[in-house]
Amino acid sequence: MKPLIKTAIAFLHLIYAILKIFPAKKKIVFLSRQANAPSLDFQMLSERILQMHPDYRTVMLCRMLQKTPKGMAGYCFHMLRQMYHLATSRAAILDSYCIPISLLKHKKTLLVIQMWHSVGTMKKFGYSILDQPEGSSSEIAHLMKMHHGYDYVLAAGEGYKDHLAEGFCFDRSRILTYPLPRLELLQDPAYISDCRRKITAAYPVIQQKKNLVYVPTFRKGEDAAFRQALNDLIEAIDLTAYNLIVKAHPLAEFNSSDPRIICDTEYSSMEMLCVANAVISDYSCIIYEAAVLKKPLYFYTYDYAQYMSKRDIYIDYKKEMPGPICDTATELAQALSAKYYDYVKLEQFLNRYVEVTGNETENIVNLIFDHIS
Repeated sequence: MKPLIKTAIAFLHLIYAILKIFPAKKKIVFLSRQANAPSLDFQMLSERILQMHPDYRTVMLCRMLQKTPKGMAGYCFHMLRQMYHLATSRAAILDSYCIPISLLKHKKTLLVIQMWHSVGTMKKFGYSILDQPEGSSSEIAHLMKMHHGYDYVLAAGEGYKDHLAEGFCFDRSRILTYPLPRLELLQDPAYISDCRRKITAAYPVIQQKKNLVYVPTFRKGEDAAFRQALNDLIEAIDLTAYNLIVKAHPLAEFNSSDPRIICDTEYSSMEMLCVANAVISDYSCIIYEAAVLKKPLYFYTYDYAQYMSKRDIYIDYKKEMPGPICDTATELAQALSAKYYDYVKLEQFLNRYVEVTGNETENIVNLIFDHIS
């Protein structure tokens, strides 16, 4: 396998050397394998670039890597497109690992910015979990130069930088505080009002009671345990006072016909936060967006010991989480009924991990053009 990979790498270097003969254009390329369509952050940043610098154009190259023979073959052709646009662009913005970015030697004029897809972090990734069940092998990571090639990495706040430096094996001094564009929307009353209007039209019942939005993390192969935990939550919460809105992770492919809850698949978790009176989560990074909105956070950790035995996290969970940590649904129901919530701790958590500015998108555009102009 190793000789085959080395041969493929040499072939990519040869092709890229030819492509670099073409001159760079006034173009910025966006690369992602998080989804097959541009993320909200990519869309917002691209739109602002075109507004502020109409002489530039942007190119979106977003494609998930499907680990099937057909999917792998298709991704190889996609990589050739990536290489052409990297060879002929002034800047590259990515939100995930990109093979050509890390593996190839680029023109000195190409600016590469890693704009990681998560506002904050929880689970360890990248170099932090090499040779672990959910991580890459150290041999392949070094052979593929995983997460090499970045000029800068963007972080939402100071507390996030150490996590990114470790996960990317990257110089902390080149991790800059620039929160993701989507945080701008969470500070926009018009966006929040529009989300509320749309969701209320879809679910009129949310006007009648307070809304608890439950956003659990993705648990691979643990559907039965999650369903039992959810049922316990439904039984414990006072549903005469609250609507329970479940926003499962898209990869979970979870749905429920239980008439006592709202199991939404139409709106994003971020949109659903706009109608929340409180948010229930566990190990999901949605807590950072919820903190920006100053939503009370409650943590339903029914599988804490099991989860932590399988996965490593960056945060001192029991110490840092800005809300009640509840191992059972009964504890969570009791926490909800308490009259006091520690908003000071929520604010401290936000200030440590997210630096809210109100001009997130424009600030990133200025950073890009300060370096390529």
